[in-house]
Amino acid sequence: MRWIDGQIETDPKLAREVEEIVNEMKIEQELAALRDKRGLSQREVARILGVSQPYVAKLESGKIKNLGVRTLVKYATALGGTLTLRIEPRPKPRAHSASRGR
Repeated sequence: MRWIDGQIETDPKLAREVEEIVNEMKIEQELAALRDKRGLSQREVARILGVSQPYVAKLESGKIKNLGVRTLVKYATALGGTLTLRIEPRPKPRAHSASRGR
């Protein structure tokens, strides 16, 4: 994890792209669902992570922006889950043909 953290810290463009991906993934909903599936309260998760219950509530509600990969890994691991991050190339835009309509 240290390598990717370093890349994100030194490359603002990569940091923005990772942030966009994380925001699009609705991770907070998945974290809350995993916690519910494990039968844990926010207070119990907070104790495991060494944070406050209000912090867990903010995390699960999406109120914490710029969620770090390290935080996500810690949360998922604490609940017996894993974090999978996949980077794929974006589709190339289609070129519009000048001969359309002939």
